Amino acid sequence: MGVLKRFEQRLEGLVNGTFAKVFKSEVQPVEIAGALQRECDNNAQIWNRERTVVPNDFIVELSAPDYERLSPYSGQLGDELAGLVRDYAKQQRYTFMGPIKVHLEKADDLDTGLYRVRSRTLASSTSQPQPHGGHQPHQQQSQGGGYGYPQGAPAGAPPMPSSPPPGAGHRPPAGGRPPVPGGAQVRRWIEINGTRHQISRPTLVLGRSTDADVRIDDPGVSRRHCEIRTGTPSTIQDLGSTNGIVVDGQHTTRATLRDGSRIVVGSTTIVYRQAEG
Repeated sequence: MGVLKRFEQRLEGLVNGTFAKVFKSEVQPVEIAGALQRECDNNAQIWNRERTVVPNDFIVELSAPDYERLSPYSGQLGDELAGLVRDYAKQQRYTFMGPIKVHLEKADDLDTGLYRVRSRTLASSTSQPQPHGGHQPHQQQSQGGGYGYPQGAPAGAPPMPSSPPPGAGHRPPAGGRPPVPGGAQVRRWIEINGTRHQISRPTLVLGRSTDADVRIDDPGVSRRHCEIRTGTPSTIQDLGSTNGIVVDGQHTTRATLRDGSRIVVGSTTIVYRQAEG
């Protein structure tokens, strides 16, 4: 049985079904759970040949209405989401620097049904990786994920891992494409309504503005809606748009792209493509 399915089954038994009423809002717990899995994938850092470290402290930002609806259950929901991250890490053979925690926070700039997930690595005092979320006391923050020290770590913070071996980097999510061997060139492009747009630069901004790299004439699209960033793997980042982005059926603010990924902005569908040679 998949990690998400087990999570849904556990959730059904909580608070005598109260959650069923609470989650009639647009934000569903399985959406948040899927976003946490992607956050792990997108921020996975190779420590050595046997260990890949992912964030262990997650902040889920919700609109004011969704936050007010969910906050009375934030403790139980946070525990269940942390358990899901732990299960997913075990499945993917990820490692944590400290205990796994998931917090809910209110974000006044989000509309009902929209959310953001941010993450960071909070290391234990030993600064040694812990397999699949083992608990250690006396946490201290180390740089990583969406948060971190802007100009180095403060006094007393644990040392960061040694530099990864040559060629190490982000581990692609399950099912994603591995790095192209031998330095072979990768062609990237997007298809919108049958029209192909080549991606020949490190970043490509999509939006309704004439200043965007690719202009999308859609009233549901913001002037600078999102940005595709090429790399191994390539990613897409929401640029604070009004309506957000949906990638492969998941509402998100950042996601890994693979050949054939479908991106929805407003009422427009974009297909991301890449090929060697």
